[in-house]
Amino acid sequence: MKSSSPGRLLVVVVVACFGGSALADDENAEADGDIDLATLPTLERVKARGELWWGADAHGGAPYVFQDAIDPTKLVGFEVDLANAVAARLGVRARMVQGPWDKLIDLLDRGDFDLALNGLEESEDKRQAALLSKPYYVSAQKLTVKAGGGGPRSLDDVKGKAIGCLPGSQAQKMLDARGADTRAYDVQDDIYKDVVLGRTVGALADEPIAHYYGDIDHHLKTLPESYGELRYVVAFRRTDAPLQKAVDDAIADLAADGTLRGIYERWGMWNAETAALLGDPDPVPRGVATGFEAWRAAVAVKPPFFDRVLHRYPAMMPLFARAAALTLAVSVLAMILAVALGLLLAVARGFGPRPVQAIAVVYVELFRGTPLLVQLTMVYFGLPELGITLSPFSAGVVALGLNYAAAESENYRAGLMSVPTTQLEAARALGLSTWQALRHVVLPQAARVSLPPMTNDFIALLKDSSLVSVVALTELTKVYGILGNSTRDHLGLGVVVGAWYLLIGLPFVVLARRVETRLGKGLHRREGA
Repeated sequence: MKSSSPGRLLVVVVVACFGGSALADDENAEADGDIDLATLPTLERVKARGELWWGADAHGGAPYVFQDAIDPTKLVGFEVDLANAVAARLGVRARMVQGPWDKLIDLLDRGDFDLALNGLEESEDKRQAALLSKPYYVSAQKLTVKAGGGGPRSLDDVKGKAIGCLPGSQAQKMLDARGADTRAYDVQDDIYKDVVLGRTVGALADEPIAHYYGDIDHHLKTLPESYGELRYVVAFRRTDAPLQKAVDDAIADLAADGTLRGIYERWGMWNAETAALLGDPDPVPRGVATGFEAWRAAVAVKPPFFDRVLHRYPAMMPLFARAAALTLAVSVLAMILAVALGLLLAVARGFGPRPVQAIAVVYVELFRGTPLLVQLTMVYFGLPELGITLSPFSAGVVALGLNYAAAESENYRAGLMSVPTTQLEAARALGLSTWQALRHVVLPQAARVSLPPMTNDFIALLKDSSLVSVVALTELTKVYGILGNSTRDHLGLGVVVGAWYLLIGLPFVVLARRVETRLGKGLHRREGA
């Protein structure tokens, strides 16, 4: 293979990843003629772009936004239908942008999408952080326990008991106020699985969640009482009042012509509270909830393993392949940054003047001693406060590269220390400068010692790249979570995603071993000479 081939491959991978991003970099690339979309108010930008970008978390699951269990390449849910209907009223198309549910307001404020629409509960803290639409759905909280008794009989009976809920939700506040042993889960399905497994004794969640995850499991029982009242709203940046009004008007029109009722009935969500909100005199659902029944039929009885291997998993491969390309691109570019910066730090620490050595030591201890997730969050959400806004892809590469540079510098420092100082002195005695001695004598020998731990670090970085999902990048682990939650098939899909990580990681291990062998042969030839 020619030396330029890996470079070409990396370019192809990066292009493939950037092509799938609905983020800030795309915005500049989609300028219409001479119009700079970034300078337009959001509502005008939406119309000029022809797309309404709405933020949501498909990891949450049904019935909001989730991958279709029958056709995993298709995104479905009642909020998918709602976003499409609202966008149509604005004369544009809807485009979902993936982001963690608990960070949607932060991502909205950064400008990663135009609005957040994902079961956001109306509350005073959200009102202080963003503009909110008029409510479009009303839900009560429902308590689900294990069938056969033994769990709490009402919300007044949860004190000291382990109850599951979603983090940051009204349910969590209600449980904390009643002294429950509150357990917060990022994924809806996990809340109810732990009740079945006996790790918790109950689950408190919005009525649609209880209907989809509690009512379909014969091991569980959702109690008839309703607690509190939740109103779902759309969130906007505080400067986007025109977009807020346009969306409010669209929702009002959809309510008036019966479109909203049709969406809610399709997904089995029509209730008396929402009927009263929309001014509909008929609170009784009509017809069959086709969306709910299709989802229940797809997940209630899991197909046999070999049937999934032959039919379901192949249909998911395009999603995994795209996520693997993104994971590989982020990891390779971050490792290139880590290697270059790590080598510079190692040389500075070993051969630089004292002030430079001190700076290198501080850098290594700072980045090695603080969590990568904190560093990633600071790069993505903190730097914009200083006027530096990176795209999600760039932020992921920079954060991973800066973090792993600290580990790489220690690997290279160990390699440099393994070379006897007499060799450096001998090279200087022959008239070589310090840099020439490092380049031609010390570094080739140090590379052989540093290569194995460097390879190990790359594999670790490949796995740590899963953290970039917090900055709205859908990499391998995130795709696994989304698909596993939508199909309720965590074991089989876990094997699939594990195989993908091995597939993209093993070639680099083989390449590193070959390079190590060549370095060893080269050194032996030099010693023989």
